Amino acid sequence: MVEVAWLTIKLAGITTILLLILATPLAWWLARGRSRWKAPVGALVALPIVLPPTVLGFYLLIALGPHSPLMLLLHPFGIRTLAFTFEGLVIGSLIYSLPFAVQPLRNAFIAVGDEPLEAAATLGASSWSTFRRVALPLALPGYAVAAILAFAHTVGEFGVVMMLGGGIPGETQVLSIEIYRLVEALEWDKAHQLSAALLAFAFVVMLTLLLMERRVTERDGRG
Repeated sequence: MVEVAWLTIKLAGITTILLLILATPLAWWLARGRSRWKAPVGALVALPIVLPPTVLGFYLLIALGPHSPLMLLLHPFGIRTLAFTFEGLVIGSLIYSLPFAVQPLRNAFIAVGDEPLEAAATLGASSWSTFRRVALPLALPGYAVAAILAFAHTVGEFGVVMMLGGGIPGETQVLSIEIYRLVEALEWDKAHQLSAALLAFAFVVMLTLLLMERRVTERDGRG
């Protein structure tokens, strides 16, 4: 059980860190860009919210399987497949949890507004300096929300993990898969304990988000 919990935390932690890095430029572009492609790209990013996890997991299984064009390109490097591997789970989690990182960051960048950015530009700051010294600090609450949501969503994912990982002990068997295995084995007491722990975790996550939202609202009201 400890190994399963550690693997889940490891997967969620790596996914969250990578998502915050990858989602930042995408969220900034969706918030501040003026391209006609914003709507289609935004819809594509948000697709995992409504797409059944098994559907996404199925296509990821094909894409990361040994006979896919992508994997054929990696064969010379000794990589034949990423399906049923921890690395494959990271890729799947990145895609499935992407909207839960992008949307809070996008909303945070929109909330920054034009005035602080225009003021920095007036003072001669470069685009990168304006982003790093003005937009990024003002968007930190959005980063906190994105990190919490991405981590929690990855911890609770089942469909993509099952399709892409298969529940291999020590490799892809995370907590959600362990609960399924315990139920199949009729080990109800252990399944109850693990399910109750995840239920408590989900409650703490939602309570934290609501308290953060109330704090931001009160701060804005005082301002």
